[in-house]
Amino acid sequence: MNKKFKTILFASIGVLVCLIGLVVVLIVRNNSNTKAVNEAMARADSLAIANDQLLLTNEFNQLNADFNQYEGQQIYLKNDSLVQKYNEARMKVEGLIRELNEEKSRHSKDMSASRAKIKQLEGEIATLKGIVRHYLEEIKRLGEENEGLKQEIQQVQQKNEQLSTQVTQATTTNRQLTETVQLARKLNITGVSFHAYNKKGKVEKNITKARSLGVSFTVSPNNTAAPGMKNFYMRIISPEGALLGNGGNFTIDGQSVQSTARRSIEYANEETPVSIYWDVNTTLTPGDYTVEVFCDGYRLASRHFTMRK
Repeated sequence: MNKKFKTILFASIGVLVCLIGLVVVLIVRNNSNTKAVNEAMARADSLAIANDQLLLTNEFNQLNADFNQYEGQQIYLKNDSLVQKYNEARMKVEGLIRELNEEKSRHSKDMSASRAKIKQLEGEIATLKGIVRHYLEEIKRLGEENEGLKQEIQQVQQKNEQLSTQVTQATTTNRQLTETVQLARKLNITGVSFHAYNKKGKVEKNITKARSLGVSFTVSPNNTAAPGMKNFYMRIISPEGALLGNGGNFTIDGQSVQSTARRSIEYANEETPVSIYWDVNTTLTPGDYTVEVFCDGYRLASRHFTMRK
């Protein structure tokens, strides 16, 4: 092999080696670019999945907050299955979110699995939206019903108050009428006089010589009063404030009161003179004497008389 041929051969081998090296370099560089592109695409997919997961998680949290806002009104819902459906759907969503978070923490490269869970999560979130929407509609309807019932109750209360007021007014009117009738039936007396009498039955001016004391008056006609036997009670209070005599007790204003003396007469709704006497059994002193007359539970008169020595 001559020198020229060897030179050409070695030159050709060198060129071939260079070409092979260039090809190798190009292949290596191409593989490197492909790997970078693949890694960039993987990172983009991962970010997209993470973003979708974050959006769906936020949406779930908002739905849960909307539901929990009215959770205290669940006891008023007649449709208990609605709450049960919501709780079941919520547990599914929470499970999917938990699985995605676990895959994220393990740096999982199975993008298809994550996308499948994201797709499932979207479906469960849509179901949850429907349940929450129905739930809130039920709560709204319930609130409107309760408001209607509240208004009805208020109207009934107002009517009861009006009836109560009318009953109170009627009771007051009836009581006033009763009192008026009772007062109309009350006997009236006029010409009340008080005298001391000596042992001969004559009027005695010296109170210390009195053997009896007498109160006289006239009962006026009253057609409203019930006719029949009437018991008149007399009370004489001495200047010292002591009740004279012991003519028995009678009732006035629900209390038992002692009298000085009493007298029963037949009353026929006509003008009737009445005198009541009390025999003195104690020492009398000059001064102001108080005389009271009662009948049918009413005090008919109260007078003051000055008796001298």
